[in-house]
This record gives sequence, C-alpha cells and structure tokens, in this order.
Amino acid sequence: MKRYFVLMGVVMGTCFGAMAQEKVVIDSSYNNGHYQHRLEFFRSMPDQKKEIAFVGNSITEMGEWQELLPGKPVVNRGISGDVTYGVLARIDEVLSSRPAKIFILSGVNDLKRGIPVDTVAATFERILVKMKTGSPKTKVYVEGVLPVNEGMLAAQYKKVTNTVIAALNERLKVLAAKYGYTYVDLAPAVADENGQLKKENTQDGLHLWPAAYIKWVQLLKDQGHL
Repeated sequence: MKRYFVLMGVVMGTCFGAMAQEKVVIDSSYNNGHYQHRLEFFRSMPDQKKEIAFVGNSITEMGEWQELLPGKPVVNRGISGDVTYGVLARIDEVLSSRPAKIFILSGVNDLKRGIPVDTVAATFERILVKMKTGSPKTKVYVEGVLPVNEGMLAAQYKKVTNTVIAALNERLKVLAAKYGYTYVDLAPAVADENGQLKKENTQDGLHLWPAAYIKWVQLLKDQGHL
C-alpha cells in the first residue's frame, strides 16, 4: 500500500511539475515586408508642424485621414497587421516630429493571436511611457478597440470577441487616466444596441466601410478632440 501511494505521489508530482513548466507561447512578431516598407516611407516623409498622427493597424491604415480632415496636418501611421509590439518598436518615429496630437488604436491583432489581455495591456503601457517621455507635450488619445460583428468574422478571428475587447478596453481606459491621456470610446459611432459592429459599417465584421470613418471622425469632432 505504501509503495502504491509513493508511486502515485511521483506521478502526480511529475504532472504538476510539467504543468508548472508549461509556458504560454506568445507570437510577438511584426517585422514583415509590409511593416518595413511602411516604416521606411514614414521615415522618408518630412515632419510637419503640429502634426496629428493616427497610429494603429489596418483599420487605421485604411482611413483616408487627410481627406476626412482637410486642411489639417494629418499623418497616417497605420500598418496593416501590426500589433502592440510593432507599435512599440516604431513609436519613436511618430514622436520625432513632436506631434500636437496622437490618436492610437491598437490591440485587436494581438487578441487575434490569442495574446492575453494582461500582456496586451502591459505592452500598451510601454508605448504610453515612451510617449510621455519622448514627447511630453503631445496630447494623446487612446482609442478603445472597436467592437466587431461576431457573426461576420472569418474563422481566423475566432479568438476576437466583444467580451475580450471590452476587457482590454477597460484596461486601456485605466492606463490612459494613469498617464494623463484621454480615452475615447469609439463604439457609440459604429455599434448597434447589442454592442456589435453594425453590418452597415463593416465589410467583414472587423474592417470598416468608408462611411464608418466619417462617423468616427464626427465623434472625435463632437467630443472636441479635433
């Protein structure tokens, strides 16, 4: 009997040890060809006075910001497929012009990869720290991750749910306040009464149709951010 319990103890100890050693594998890659091409383009462009920079992923890159905001020194610093790690690596380029304002929207591609909310928030905080130290006079607007239309999403986005997005946005809201920045909830401009991205605003449940960008900018104007 004693031998039995000793054997069970060894087996259970081995199992728990293996579980303790198991680590969550996080895909933090970002430096692909498109990223390099966009970053090289950003670096080659002359700085403008009092720049207004829109920073983010494909949702930002697809925005026609200069046409949406004519007459304003707007720059598009979106890179399709980018994650918070990529933004962190390139934010110095954005800060080099000492922009008047930065609107940052990032995190959904991290969630797509299954990166935990805590990890995404921690990386996002590192971005905010860089902003605060690199260009302390810049007004920063932390935009909440847009809701998705879960019924329209492709299988590759199955890890992206509005519940997870809401959890991340709560963290972003706290971080914005911590560093004296403004948190902007974009959902009222594009979501339905159930919190889903309206079908009329999206082509695939995630990316936006042009009309949605108009609503986005109007919300920013209505709240006095532009």
